[in-house]
Amino acid sequence: MTFVFGADADTSADSDTDTGADAQADAAEMCRMVEAFARRELGDVPDPFAPAEFRRRWLLAGGQGLVGSVVPTAYGGSGLDPVTAAAVLEALGHGSPDTGFAFSVAAHLFAAVMPIVEFGTEEQKRRWLPALCSGERIAAHAITEPEAGSDTLALRTRAVREGDHYVLDGAKAFTTNAPVADVFVVQAATAPGGGFFGLTAFVVEADTPGLTVGPAYDKVGLRGSPTADVRLDGCVVPASHVLGAEGAGASVFAGSMKWERTCLFAAYLGAMRRVLDSTVAHVKEREQFGVPIGGFQAVSHRVVDMTLALESARLLLREAARGLARGSEDEVAPALAKLAVSEAAVRIGLDAVQLRGALGVLSGGDAETLLRDALPARIFSGTNEIQKNNIARALGLGGNRRPGAGADRTDSALRPTAGTTRPTD
Repeated sequence: MTFVFGADADTSADSDTDTGADAQADAAEMCRMVEAFARRELGDVPDPFAPAEFRRRWLLAGGQGLVGSVVPTAYGGSGLDPVTAAAVLEALGHGSPDTGFAFSVAAHLFAAVMPIVEFGTEEQKRRWLPALCSGERIAAHAITEPEAGSDTLALRTRAVREGDHYVLDGAKAFTTNAPVADVFVVQAATAPGGGFFGLTAFVVEADTPGLTVGPAYDKVGLRGSPTADVRLDGCVVPASHVLGAEGAGASVFAGSMKWERTCLFAAYLGAMRRVLDSTVAHVKEREQFGVPIGGFQAVSHRVVDMTLALESARLLLREAARGLARGSEDEVAPALAKLAVSEAAVRIGLDAVQLRGALGVLSGGDAETLLRDALPARIFSGTNEIQKNNIARALGLGGNRRPGAGADRTDSALRPTAGTTRPTD
């Protein structure tokens, strides 16, 4: 099953026509269907992680149109716009306690599949997208390295051109979906020290000789999302597998980050809403001193603060999604959305644990699970400190110094402006 809708259930602000209202109603119904599917099919997080069970769930999600939601219908996707896609991911996060699985779906879609959509040739799109949208195949984006996290231009993985192919050598770390991936989008340096134009993105099949995946990490959170190291030892990759062109890797990465920082975090909105709902129910039922604790001002005000954090984060994320739908080049809105959602998720997790008292620290509860799942959100897709640096730079703060190690150097400060061919050294 795939869905074709054009607007989120309650955010199609650009249209005041009957058609827009119909699209809102359609999107709202789609979200209800996704939430019901998640409740029915995506229950508790399998522990320990089971690849076969993950594949089973993935195929089901593919049948619902989730793993290719924003891919054009011509390539097997659902053709959703970013605002609707965000609403769908929120419904997925609300319906299932397995936030890790929702994270894997989003990482597959926004970090690996959308780069093929936006930078791939027609041949590449027709070769890889249909199976990636149906759930038959899973994608991963391999960029982070042991010595290159926020400093993305410092990659040590090399790609050397030899005739009609490249030879890739290097090591990747913290690669989401790596243990189950069939296809990797790999970033490598084709011109070491070449700055913004020194990186190139490749589509690499998982069975390519020389590509090996390490064991899945044992993580504190997002345990339903498999993550591992990836090694490339003399991997021969055809030149026809280059995404965009040689030297376009930083642009590919920057494009994927816009999608991630906007739409991926919608899954956390759903998880927060689920935990907030259960927290309200708990404080209404839990009695101390002969009355429900929700009647105590210290408790009710904390719940109000949780609600404020959630709704504020949702507004920022949806504004960023609207900008993405319009083709906006603004990088501040996605950064603000990422900051707001990730910080709200941690805060709501902490507050939900506190309001449950001793029950909140028991393993397996929805509050402590949200807190564990929220901790990585302040790190991936660019740390929150990097987001603040980027926002400050957009505001004209922080001086004109070229960012060094520790700065997200694929962002606008090093992008060529109109009429230039290389960034200024």
